[in-house]
Amino acid sequence: MKYLLDTHTWIWWHMHPENLSHKVMTLIGDTSKYDELLLSAISPWEFSKLLEKGRIGISCDPEDWIKEALDLPKLRLVHLSPVLAYRSTILPQPFHDDPADQIIVASARAENATILTKDENILLYKHVTSIW
Repeated sequence: MKYLLDTHTWIWWHMHPENLSHKVMTLIGDTSKYDELLLSAISPWEFSKLLEKGRIGISCDPEDWIKEALDLPKLRLVHLSPVLAYRSTILPQPFHDDPADQIIVASARAENATILTKDENILLYKHVTSIW
């Protein structure tokens, strides 16, 4: 089984695990429950934009934070290939127009992964599996 972390799930795991659902916290914490954890390449960018806009703060160097946050057991970064970029623009409708969410959903679809997210737009989207 493969699980793709939505950006907030990845950030909360490292900064505010109490914000995660019990189900997601238990799943991420037990590496026997999955073959791989995936993270879209767009998530570190989203994290960086949150820092830039002052929506989150950290007390260390952002590059160090990102390196540490990517050091999760069985974590693989899903790169944004040209084909994946294209697929993110042709998702079955209806889906909202947030480019990062489109890339995350397209990544999960390409990898046949379940998205771990609290985002209602993704949880209600019928063309991808997601849980919270």
